[in-house]
Amino acid sequence: MTSEALARAESLIATIPDFPEPGILFRDISPLLADAAALQTVVEELIAPFRGEFDVVAGVEARGFLLAGAVAIAAGVGMAPIRKAGKLPRPAASVEYALEYGTAAIEMSDDLPRGTRVLLVDDILATGGTLRAGHQILGELGLTLAGTAVLMELAGLGGQGVCGPVHAVFRV
Repeated sequence: MTSEALARAESLIATIPDFPEPGILFRDISPLLADAAALQTVVEELIAPFRGEFDVVAGVEARGFLLAGAVAIAAGVGMAPIRKAGKLPRPAASVEYALEYGTAAIEMSDDLPRGTRVLLVDDILATGGTLRAGHQILGELGLTLAGTAVLMELAGLGGQGVCGPVHAVFRV
C-alpha cells in the first residue's frame, strides 16, 4: 500500500472525546468503513504480514467483526466470531478480562477443528486485555494463533507488552 493511501485512510478515523465515558477518546472508524478505497487499503495492510499463514480469521465483537469479515473475504478464508458473554447459543469456552474502564467476558464456539491456524483481528489495541483474552480462548479451544492484527494501537498504554506482538496498521 502507498503511504498516501494509508494516510488518507487514517484521516477518516474521527476522535470523539468523552465517549463512552468522561476522559475516554473514542476512535470512530465508521467514516473509514464507509469509504471503499480506505477500507480496502486497511484490509490489505491487516493481511500483509500474515498472508498464507492462516486458515480462518477470528474477529472480536463488535468492531472487530467488521474488519475480520472483510479480511476473511479478501484472504479467501472463513471467519469465526468471538462474542461478548451470553450472545452465543453454544459457547465452548469463555474468558473474563479487564478493560480500560471495567471488565468483560468473551466466548467462542468450537466450530473449528483443533490446530486450525487463526488470525485474530480487532479494531484497537489499548491495554491488551481483550486481545490477551482472545489468545487465551483460542488456546482453550486447541486453535493455533497465526498472528494478531489491529487497525489501531493506542501508543503508550502497554498493550504490546500484555499480548504482543501485534501488527497495527496505525499507531495513535
